[in-house]
This record gives sequence, structure tokens and C-alpha cells, in this order.
Amino acid sequence: MRCTGCISILHGCFAKQVIQEYLMNNQKEMASIKTFAALAAGLLIVPVIAACGPDTAQTPTDTPAAQTDDPAVTGSPAPTAQQGMGTVVDVAASEQSLSTLTTVIQEAGLTETLQQDGPYTVFAPTDQAFAEIPEETRERLLRPENRETLRQILSYHVVPGQLAANQLESGQIATAAGEPVNVQVDQAANQVRVNDATVTQPNLQASNGVIHIVDRVILPPGVNL
Repeated sequence: MRCTGCISILHGCFAKQVIQEYLMNNQKEMASIKTFAALAAGLLIVPVIAACGPDTAQTPTDTPAAQTDDPAVTGSPAPTAQQGMGTVVDVAASEQSLSTLTTVIQEAGLTETLQQDGPYTVFAPTDQAFAEIPEETRERLLRPENRETLRQILSYHVVPGQLAANQLESGQIATAAGEPVNVQVDQAANQVRVNDATVTQPNLQASNGVIHIVDRVILPPGVNL
């Protein structure tokens, strides 16, 4: 009987220990399940919070480019000697000694022609040069019936192309009138003559050419005043 009781007691103790270990293992598993569930719930909540939260991503904004005067940065063209200047007509009009030339250009109807791109080289007679022509002759040239003669005279002062004073060479140069002028360059005297006229002020730069002021009106062959 004692042995049977001892066995029963041992069975009871063993069963109790087994039950305790089972409960402990069960509690650990429950804790792991709770931890996993909490973690999973946290992972599911994160995207929701991110979607509902304020959008902090930077969006590109159009900022105006900094202004610069450097032509290499802006792409704009670099300034030249001709930029901002007027045409040969404008430059002649701005010279006090060329007021008569400006008037006869207008009377001959050559203003629009000489405002085109050109370029042109103009041998421009001064007011004094025109004054050497008798007044009666000047008045006759300004009459409508003599406009073609006036145009021919003025065109004889215009050379197609741009020739600075240091580019002029002795010899004949074709003019817009169809007849050449005779250029004589005296380097020793630093003087340029065009037929019988002398260049007194060279290289008045214009946007569409250059003006050389001369001291006489140059007459084309066959024109008598």
C-alpha cells in the first residue's frame, strides 16, 4: 500500500510538473503571438500614417535665372563697334557739316536706299563743297525734272561695300552710279584723294557702312553743271 501511494504521489508530482511546464510554454507562445500581432499591426499602421501625414517632399520650383551682363553666360551677342549706331543717312544727319548732303539725299529719294543693310562707303561732300556750286545750278538740280541727274551725282559718291581709310588703295573703284572713281592714296602725306576731292575726315562709322568726308562734290563723267 505504501508503495502504491508513493507511486500515486510521484504520478501526481510528475503530472503537476508537466502541467506547469505546459502552462509556462503556453504563456510564452501567447506572449510571442501578442508580440507578433503588435508588430504586424504597427507595420500596417505605418503606411496609413505616412499617407495621411503632410507631404514634406520637396517639389521643384521655377526660379528665375540670375541676370548677368556677361554675354558668354546669357548667350546674347557681344557688343561690336557698329552696334547701336545709325545708318549712313543718320550719321550724315548728325554731322553739322553734312546738312546739305542730307537734304539732297532726301530730295533725290535715296534715303530709303541708303538705310538698307548695305554696306556702303560714302564719300560725303561738306556744306562748303556744295556752296562752291553756283546757287542757280543747285536750284536747278533740285527741280523734279532733274531728279535723275541728282541721283546719278549722289550715287557716284557711293561705293558698294565697306572700305575704311586704311583699306583704300590707289586705283579705280566701282560706284553705285555705274562709273568708277579714281582713288589716289599718298601714304607719305597721309592723304587720300577721290578724283579731284580730298578726304578731310575719314571713318565715320555707321551701322551699314562708313563715311569719308570730302571737300568737293564729285561729278560723274558726262555730267556738266
